[in-house]
Amino acid sequence: MMMNFPIISLEKLNGVERKDTMEKIKDACENWGFFELVNHGIPHDLMDTLERLTKEHYRKCMEHRFKEVISSKGLDVVQTEVKDMDWESTFHVRHLPESNISEIPDLSDEYRKVMKEFSLRLEKLAEELLDLLCENLGLEKGYLKKAFYGSRGPTFGTKVANYPQCPNPELVKGLRAHTDAGGIILLFQDDKVSGLQLLKDGQWVDVPPMRHSIVVNLGDQLEVITNGKYKSVEHRVIAQTNGTRMSIASFYNPGSDAVIYPAPELLEKQTEEKHNVYPKFVFEEYMKIYAALKFHAKEPRFEALKESNVNLGPIAIV
Repeated sequence: MMMNFPIISLEKLNGVERKDTMEKIKDACENWGFFELVNHGIPHDLMDTLERLTKEHYRKCMEHRFKEVISSKGLDVVQTEVKDMDWESTFHVRHLPESNISEIPDLSDEYRKVMKEFSLRLEKLAEELLDLLCENLGLEKGYLKKAFYGSRGPTFGTKVANYPQCPNPELVKGLRAHTDAGGIILLFQDDKVSGLQLLKDGQWVDVPPMRHSIVVNLGDQLEVITNGKYKSVEHRVIAQTNGTRMSIASFYNPGSDAVIYPAPELLEKQTEEKHNVYPKFVFEEYMKIYAALKFHAKEPRFEALKESNVNLGPIAIV
């Protein structure tokens, strides 16, 4: 099902259409939890090179391994729905607080260099977007970046995934439905093979593949900091029969020791009763709960933290 998925041109922030563009971002954050960015300033030739190198690396270093795992688990001949595995081939790169890209095996020097360049530009874009969110929320510039900071700055990493052609997409998901645990997520996805869907008003909506776009979605931490004004939204990847889908998702998250809680200014503006306030917690604690409950509803994760973190003290409303 295709609805009017929000597509936002960042260059329009510089002219007469700024107010209108900010309004579109606000609407996307409040009603979708996702939007697609064009004219975002990341050079298209850099994106093309990264795509080429990612697909080459998959074919050369990962495809054979994926096929071996699939056949060893019998996933290529399943007759019934598989609920505990995903049809994906992945590796992870950490950029901040310190990079581990030099330790990842099988990456060519060119691939490492291009990935590093791309991640620096994405980091800047993520911080620019957080400031646009601050502006729309009426928070001071830099508030969200500071909220994520912890003692060593934010955590920033990339999950490189390929979702190979699948003989039984109705039985195996590319990636099961979940919300993202972290802060703000920037995705560079395949422009030919689709598969990403989000849940809106009880229906699964396709996130349209579009050349050179960056798909942005909000994670659980932004839901907490905005006290539910912005929501993290459930999404999934449907395996496809018509080719391999590339996905390069970069997660700009709080530092592991950052203390996350609703922004006092936003609580002041909300007149709802106190019990609707989201919990206060250390990001690392949230991640421990998320690791066990990723493919479940997010509400029990928030509840568990309310019960375990009474010792962090109240949120001071300014």
